Amino acid sequence: MGTVVDKEQLMHEIRRLARERNAVILAHNYQISEIQEVADYVGDSLGLSMEAAKTSADVIVFCGVHFMAETASILCPDKIVLIPDLEAGCSLAQSINAEQLAEWKKRHPNAVVVSYVNTSAEVKALSDYCCTSANAVKVVKAIPDDKEILFLPDLFLGTYVQKVTGRKMHIWPGECHVHAGIRPSDVDKRTEEFPDADLLIHPECGCSSPFMYYASDNDLKTQNIFFLSTEGMTRHARNSAKNTFLVATEVGMLHRLRKENPEKRFIPVAEEALCKYMKMITVEKLYESLRDLKYEVKVPDDIANRARLAIERMISIV
Repeated sequence: MGTVVDKEQLMHEIRRLARERNAVILAHNYQISEIQEVADYVGDSLGLSMEAAKTSADVIVFCGVHFMAETASILCPDKIVLIPDLEAGCSLAQSINAEQLAEWKKRHPNAVVVSYVNTSAEVKALSDYCCTSANAVKVVKAIPDDKEILFLPDLFLGTYVQKVTGRKMHIWPGECHVHAGIRPSDVDKRTEEFPDADLLIHPECGCSSPFMYYASDNDLKTQNIFFLSTEGMTRHARNSAKNTFLVATEVGMLHRLRKENPEKRFIPVAEEALCKYMKMITVEKLYESLRDLKYEVKVPDDIANRARLAIERMISIV
């Protein structure tokens, strides 16, 4: 499988097997380029959840991390949901478990729990709303003003949402190890090199909080700073008159941005911002998963039934 020709043949076989199995292949924006190329849909967590919810396929192959496949299983209990590597986890999802959330809720019994989609099914089952970076602000704005809010698990996204909405929230101190590693100094270095570029910052980033406070006192468009989900980045790049963009998120995002905007330039703020879990999915593993219908992700009914409402609320607020 080592040559380019072999890789192309394998991708052809994946597409053939997908047709044969009546399978849909969903790939997150952070997946390797070959996975993005062979997928039926490429997007962020919210977009892929929506695709999973409406698909007529019998099999869903989720090329992402484990919590994403769990979400698809919860939304589609009658379908086979596969993930090509069971070890593809998420450091952010692992920063809080159901026991910790239950204890937190005891201290705030009347609070509304908003969980970022990067959480386990068990955590979602204890939540009132799920959200993604694309709709977190809208989800929080949909909650009555007199309600106390527990926001978890991402510290940077929570701080961003709190600043934008003006809502005081209790925020869990979790972080994505990749995004937390993108620092303001990385941004400073790149903006000095490319002063006229638009700066696209994912709100999970460790650089987001200080830049958010800086930007809040200025005109964002004048300062060329934009806090965006990965889908927001694709829309902004497509619609912007700018030709150069600095991208502060996981580097897998660059493939899609460059593919959809070949005449524009996209520069990573931190070239080392690479998620080892996202990169665990390979075309070889995808092929084997489709061929052998392995590895199935199935959420127990009692957990799935409780988590489904929070996820459905997430999908309804776009």
